[in-house]
Amino acid sequence: MGEVILTMKGIDKSFPGVHALDHVDLEVRRGEVHALMGENGAGKSTLMKVLTGIYSKDAGTITYEGKEVEFHNPREAQEAGIVIVHQELNMMNHLTVAQNIFIGREYMKGFLIDDARMNLEARKLFDQLGIDINPAEKMGNLTVGKQQMCEIAKAISHEAKVIIFDEPSAALTEAEIEELFKIIRDLREKQMGIVYISHRMDEIKVITDRVTVMRDGTYVGTLITKDSTKDDIVNMMVGRVIYEEPKTHSMVAPDAPVVLKVEHLNAGKMVQDISFELRKGEILGFSGLMGAGRTETARAIFGADPKESGDIYINGEKVEINSPQDAVKHGIGYLSEDRKRYGIVVGKTIAENSTLASLEEFIKGRLIDRKKERDATQKYVDRLRTKTPGIDQLVVNLSGGNQQKVVIAKWLVRNCDILIFDEPTRGIDVGAKSEIYHLMTELAAEGKSIIMISSEMPEVLRMSDRIIVMCEGRKTAEIDIADATQEKIMHAATLR
Repeated sequence: MGEVILTMKGIDKSFPGVHALDHVDLEVRRGEVHALMGENGAGKSTLMKVLTGIYSKDAGTITYEGKEVEFHNPREAQEAGIVIVHQELNMMNHLTVAQNIFIGREYMKGFLIDDARMNLEARKLFDQLGIDINPAEKMGNLTVGKQQMCEIAKAISHEAKVIIFDEPSAALTEAEIEELFKIIRDLREKQMGIVYISHRMDEIKVITDRVTVMRDGTYVGTLITKDSTKDDIVNMMVGRVIYEEPKTHSMVAPDAPVVLKVEHLNAGKMVQDISFELRKGEILGFSGLMGAGRTETARAIFGADPKESGDIYINGEKVEINSPQDAVKHGIGYLSEDRKRYGIVVGKTIAENSTLASLEEFIKGRLIDRKKERDATQKYVDRLRTKTPGIDQLVVNLSGGNQQKVVIAKWLVRNCDILIFDEPTRGIDVGAKSEIYHLMTELAAEGKSIIMISSEMPEVLRMSDRIIVMCEGRKTAEIDIADATQEKIMHAATLR
């Protein structure tokens, strides 16, 4: 490793209600691959967005090539030689490879774009990287792996000195990962500084020189990779104190009937051979890192995404669920992670949203029975302690926690026996979180069965009776809450 090229010191960043970065440090040297690790929500992406000018920092300093800098947008960072290769590839499939690489800074011949020159320059970049791709090929015709290589070539074309790889191998095959590593090693030989964000522990050991770990928006420490074990890194990632008291034993009776059984469910790369059971009155936690396939599994069960194979049983009877309507008919309610997109209609009232999933019950002749609708809505506004001036309030005017309560009310009005809560407390304050936890516990005690998907380890340990852990589309562990620890969960979440 060479001299220090980039130092971020004491970086602080807050958003309304969230202290996203709390005095975080990062040092990158020329000719090193530096891993940046942490659980979902640890602040890794926010730190990189501060570096590249997407967010402005509240405090701290960024020193690059010996000078203190602050970039105001990604273009300024690119021009200085700091480039991100994003996990979500930002390519235009209808354009050629060369056109994608040089978009916004095309070579011109008079008033016309000089495609021949761009093809030539793209070919030089590919030769430099040892990649065989036709620059005139349409981007949409390439594999994801080849598209990733084009993104790297685009970064190199900016004369990059620091390249940030954000989960670069998530969508790649083993052969493509090997090709990626070959390129990264070559870039390291050319004395570039490389930041490598990944959850894959085995990759970190193979490709990186040092590891910086973040937790809950703070800097935990930096290790030399070859001198560290997986246990060292996992312990740094999850070594927080759990302030919320975790459950010590399951609240579900051993003879509680199985209400939902899923066998060998397959739905694309992110749902591979998933099997589990859910019992009456149980809160079954689904844990895992970003891209583990938890939401995809829930959507396949709910019929929101098509399944390729597998069987679903409800109360012992095999059922066919090909759409959300089928799921609702069978007593399944789904509280989406993205409540504003899938859970509520923000321009409608609390009453209109609460009865949305069971509208047929409120229709009298050709009209909606408004008194019946209002009575049902008021019942759950009172029960859930939704803070609102009245049930005619537009949902857009409610806080995040109260919007979440409206989504819950929608499925309680429908009287669903199986509820899927996907990130139930994301984006809501601590007080509202506590209320949602209390409500979920009440519902389970009444005999409702809950699948809870959560990226927050304290939440999983506090609420679950049993925990399913997933990694890259597969179930890697099933742990009774009495045996569950942060370390056990994180180990299973980083298995491949």
